[in-house]
Amino acid sequence: MLRYLSAGESHGRCLTAIIEGLPAGLPLDLAQIDGELARRQRGYGRGPRMELERDRVQVLAGLRDGKTLGSPLALLIENRDWTNWEKVMDPVSVSAGEVLTNPRPGHADLPGVIKYRQQDVRNILERASARETAMRVAVGAVAKALLAHFQVQVVSHVVAIGDVTAAAVMAPHGDLSLLADESPVRCLDPEAERAMVAAIKAAQKEGDSLGGVFEVIALGVPWGLGSHVHWDRKLDGRLAQAIVSIQGVKGVEFGAGFAGCQLPGSSFHDEIVYDPKRGYTFTSNNAGGIQGGMSTTAPIVIRGAMKPIPTLAKPLQSVDIKTKEPTPASVQRTDSCAVPAASIVAEAAVAWELAVAFLEKFGGDSLAEIKDNYNQYLKNL
Repeated sequence: MLRYLSAGESHGRCLTAIIEGLPAGLPLDLAQIDGELARRQRGYGRGPRMELERDRVQVLAGLRDGKTLGSPLALLIENRDWTNWEKVMDPVSVSAGEVLTNPRPGHADLPGVIKYRQQDVRNILERASARETAMRVAVGAVAKALLAHFQVQVVSHVVAIGDVTAAAVMAPHGDLSLLADESPVRCLDPEAERAMVAAIKAAQKEGDSLGGVFEVIALGVPWGLGSHVHWDRKLDGRLAQAIVSIQGVKGVEFGAGFAGCQLPGSSFHDEIVYDPKRGYTFTSNNAGGIQGGMSTTAPIVIRGAMKPIPTLAKPLQSVDIKTKEPTPASVQRTDSCAVPAASIVAEAAVAWELAVAFLEKFGGDSLAEIKDNYNQYLKNL
């Protein structure tokens, strides 16, 4: 079983993760993982911390001579900002200082304080912070390395920021992420890109924030990942949970999504055809590459809707958790728009879930064994 746990606070010493269940013999290029981390830090609208952090992954265990050993893989990403927060975030003895008691509307602050009986909002916001997604991207990069051996690729782009929506742009799926990375907002429509940047500038000027929509596409996924037999094994359900677990994401759809629900069945459903060379295919992809909880070899298309970031330079009204008196919400250093970064995190989340489902079906203790199982499966199709 492929799984991982991560730990670490936004301004703590570091982020860590342990991945269990990776096959032996999987080559890992740390420079590629660092490249994924760098992609997460880009995007117009990111805050000043992105100028400070230069995320790099370190492997503490489970790798030798560039290949996994089959034992747990331990990863670490240092927080360079730790030096400015040592006294505030010391794990043993915190120096007397400011206690945050004014939770932000729309954040984990208040529910977390109530759930865990805390008197300082910082005890919640540090782990709830999207800084956690740096490690999620590193873990997803490991999953991408595994999937690449089976010609599975995960790409993404931004389709909307605020009230600006990009026009549909025809681009080769395999090059989609590379093209999107050239845009400051990861948008493939140049006109919409300019409007998105202008909208973010306007929000920054007003001390406000913007959300938006990103799209993730998985290519080369074989038949039959996931299952129809139990609710928790359905691939679309697992991918939906992975997307919505990203900080700020409040909605998810597959294929034609909500718009497809306005169509009659005769227009929505993807008709089946058979090609002697390609096998079974479909005349359209309104289902988004998943039917009955199982992959169909069509591109898996997922969109996530991200709300505006809850930390505002001009804070909203809140209540002091100590005095119960009205007070402005706390102001933390933050982004004004993180939709481009969220699309990178979503790539990682999708890659991880696909890797888990892939090993469930074709698993083995070594990469060579998995390849044998996979190739035999293809022969039987």
